[in-house]
Amino acid sequence: MSVLDQNAIDINPRISEAEVGDYLALLKPRVMSLVIFTALVGMAMAPGHFHWVLAITSLLCIAVGAGASGALNMALEGDIDAKMSRTANRPIPRGRITRPEAMAFGMTLAFFSVMTLGILVNWIAGALLAFTIFFYVVIYTMGLKRWTAQNIVIGGAAGALPPVVAWASVTGTVDVEPLLLFAIIFFWTPPHFWALALFRSDDYARAGIPMLPNVAGPDATRLQILLYTIVLIAVAAAPWVLGYFDAVYGIVSLILGAGMLVLAINVYMRRTRAASLRATRKLFAFSILYLFALFATLLAEVVFRALAPMVGGA
Repeated sequence: MSVLDQNAIDINPRISEAEVGDYLALLKPRVMSLVIFTALVGMAMAPGHFHWVLAITSLLCIAVGAGASGALNMALEGDIDAKMSRTANRPIPRGRITRPEAMAFGMTLAFFSVMTLGILVNWIAGALLAFTIFFYVVIYTMGLKRWTAQNIVIGGAAGALPPVVAWASVTGTVDVEPLLLFAIIFFWTPPHFWALALFRSDDYARAGIPMLPNVAGPDATRLQILLYTIVLIAVAAAPWVLGYFDAVYGIVSLILGAGMLVLAINVYMRRTRAASLRATRKLFAFSILYLFALFATLLAEVVFRALAPMVGGA
């Protein structure tokens, strides 16, 4: 008869202290809100009729897929989150949820979001959603974030894909219009996150994350922010220049772009610590408003085009 090793049995299994709010926090709800909104715009721009049930299903799947990415990201980064003041209050560093629990939660959400989108809508959209999750979790979180200062630039592709997934859910294809939305978000990401990295550089240094200010220095980062902002302004105007949207969008994009440019120049010029912190915080805050306002204008123009015939007919 074998001897039972009592030490091999955990007689006091851990009882999870997690609440619903802890699991919601794993989904990164602020990021999810941006994903849902940009996906909605991509879906609204897509040609053809799309049943409202399928539309809601697609948006839910894209939102849950984004949440799955956030949960898996937190599961893989629990060690560095604990070292950063910005992330130390997340559920894993606080001990509310274990990394295996977060991993299981994220994998479950990822599987069901992709399969639901593929089965109920179409497999092109499902495959794109799967690729988005894979890119964010494997390419960005595991492969880029801890190893290169270009993590945000390359990894930004994952955050830029939701409008493409949404467009594909309607059409089953990918076209120029959603790729323009992709490009806007892609070039918006570096100035947005590098502004954050400038006033959170101590956090990233403590966690050992090679963000650009810690690798190339603040001055090089300021220059990169300015250069990417200039490219962003040109890319954001492209839907108007190429004739996909009217002058109203073009004017709004240029006004918003001028605001981004002024703040980026301010970041570039302000080098003393106090002035630099104020400048980078202003750019970071405005960049969020910039993206929401830009996509809201796109959405408003799509809605106006849809309602115009009915108004005119009345």
